Amino acid sequence: MIKVIIIGSGNVAQHLIAAFQDSQNLGSEIELAQVFSRQPANLSHLLDYDKITDNLDTLVEADLYIIAVSDDAITDVSSQLPFKDRLVVHTSGGVSLNALDNNNRKGVFYPLQTFTKNKAVDFKTIPICLESENATDFQLLDKVAKAISEKVFTINSEQRKALHVAAVFVNNFTNHLYQIGSEICQEHQVPFDILKPLIAETAQKIMTISPSEAQTGPAKRNDIATIEVHEAFLSNENYQIIYKILTQSIQHNGKKL
Repeated sequence: MIKVIIIGSGNVAQHLIAAFQDSQNLGSEIELAQVFSRQPANLSHLLDYDKITDNLDTLVEADLYIIAVSDDAITDVSSQLPFKDRLVVHTSGGVSLNALDNNNRKGVFYPLQTFTKNKAVDFKTIPICLESENATDFQLLDKVAKAISEKVFTINSEQRKALHVAAVFVNNFTNHLYQIGSEICQEHQVPFDILKPLIAETAQKIMTISPSEAQTGPAKRNDIATIEVHEAFLSNENYQIIYKILTQSIQHNGKKL
């Protein structure tokens, strides 16, 4: 068995715990040996207490230690690990492999997905981006990743940084636009549900054609009259600015505004 330890109890950690447990129940040779959490009660719905520790000094020996904590805590947590020359990875999209402490062998185990507590995901469909310092460690990471996902990629730190920035555009910024749309609907007593089929079709369309080909709307058509009506309609100054910037970006097709 390949023994894995997860360090952390946030969104990513909890989804990884569930994924490894599902994999183990299906006969995988990956064993979730232990989880570290400063607040063990946060994981009581997922694990028996004998598998949880709140003391790094009591971590058992394992083949892989996955640090799933906030980006700004990765370096500090990795430096507190009470052992040397073991394989330690983090799960961040925006942090370099070199942020990990030099006492141990380094790697990255980055599941590219938006995670929310208590919102189940099918981990088999989630891309996992791997990086390591040597081929032997990569083989182990690859084996562990393929036990929980069907989409595993070799991605170096610079490529992962690009992916992370791209992910902010397609996920975080897009969700913020949903929020703006929802607030505009709410302000004018229009059900946001009316927009949900449009949202679903927009996302589905890029599964078969490129985002450039899928682009529609007044900015794409250069429909100046409609654009001016929209800008005048928006009473929120921030929303006006966002509307103008995105309109100009579409009109210039990614070129300098």
